[in-house]
Amino acid sequence: METLRHAIFDLDGTLIDSLPGIAWSVEQALAACGLPELSRDLRPLIGPPIRSILATVSGLQDAPSLDGLEQAFRTSYDADGWNKTICYEGVPDMLWGLLTRDIGLWVVTNKPSKVSRRILRHLKIDGFFQEITCLDSRTPAYVSKAEALRDLLDRHSLSFTECLLIGDTAEDCQAAVATEVACAIVPHGYGPSLPPSIPFSCFRVTGWDGITGLFERAPASAPLIAGGTAR
Repeated sequence: METLRHAIFDLDGTLIDSLPGIAWSVEQALAACGLPELSRDLRPLIGPPIRSILATVSGLQDAPSLDGLEQAFRTSYDADGWNKTICYEGVPDMLWGLLTRDIGLWVVTNKPSKVSRRILRHLKIDGFFQEITCLDSRTPAYVSKAEALRDLLDRHSLSFTECLLIGDTAEDCQAAVATEVACAIVPHGYGPSLPPSIPFSCFRVTGWDGITGLFERAPASAPLIAGGTAR
């Protein structure tokens, strides 16, 4: 059993609560495009790229209309919406505790690079991370969080047995399965859509103490087998 040496964090719903700003900018975008007001809870939808969220809430399917709605959202979010983001309680202390144990800290997120860095800088936690990898961090953009995570591991020669992905949604579990990395799921995020059973090498934790405890106990398990036993 190898020691865990790297914590790779999802952003939305894991380190930060971006729901207030996203919901506000979705409402602004719908109004700007002459569409009906938002009538559903966005919380279960947060995680995938914003275009997918906008398609779900608007019912739009044609690319030109979605292009216009997405542009309206980004105009609102980049100007004001991002500033409504808050840091989850205990995050700075948790990050500092891991850093003092010489744990490498990373971010992999679907959120665009420019606004991700702006938010982390605004919340004064950007300096903890060795790299913030977003879908648009390269050209061409990554097609999924799993692809971005795999590239991060490859570029920095990180052993998957020494890494823990920390997230809150089924997508995070799927990215972990695809890259054979263990995954811890936090309870405070946007994961109501998580199924009762999650992949074998994914763990549900009760809070930040659970995360630090995983690193203290160094519980890196045998490599995750895609499609393996769920629990």
